[in-house]
Amino acid sequence: MFSQIIKKIDRSILKKLVKEKKIDKGYMGFDSWTHLVSMFFYDFAKSTSVWDISNGLRTAT
Repeated sequence: MFSQIIKKIDRSILKKLVKEKKIDKGYMGFDSWTHLVSMFFYDFAKSTSVWDISNGLRTAT
């Protein structure tokens, strides 16, 4: 179900904002899209730790 929700997000809007604001400049392996998805998962799954997010995202994809 989580992956279906994520598919509804228009990535082009995020890409435009990232490019405009240079958000991902100098990032090291954790870009804005990954951060957005992990924060959505954190909220939807009521996660309590980074470990919960990591394990949950592995099973959601």
